Amino acid sequence: MDRRSVLMMGLAGAAGASGVLVAPRGVHAAGKPEALSSPMAGGLYYTKQKPGRWAKKAGGHVPRVELEGGKVRVLTPHPMNGFKHYIVKHVILDEKFQYISETLFDPATDKPKSEYDAGRLNGDVYAVSMCNLHDLWLSAIRV
Repeated sequence: MDRRSVLMMGLAGAAGASGVLVAPRGVHAAGKPEALSSPMAGGLYYTKQKPGRWAKKAGGHVPRVELEGGKVRVLTPHPMNGFKHYIVKHVILDEKFQYISETLFDPATDKPKSEYDAGRLNGDVYAVSMCNLHDLWLSAIRV
């Protein structure tokens, strides 16, 4: 079974056990995508608002997402310390947490920076930054 299937099974199990809907509904009353304040934020994945056990690590791990010139650009301000501590990849998800694209990084040569075509994206878009030591970090942008 691949990692994506395991993650989705875990999300489904967590939703069933807690009675919480996993997929976000767009934007809630506070004007932020629900995934950033979901009960799973700070546990399954981390956000600027809910850094969980990695509160002191948020500054270098939260992906910065911007929309410019029809492109979604993602930058994680994290040093690439060879294979000891690095950003493994960025993943782009739509507002229903459906996979759109990803960029894998070579910790020996790459910077954790990626770019995606925004032409086929609509609504909230999530950027996931995966650190080999400090788990998954999520940010969002409205396209």
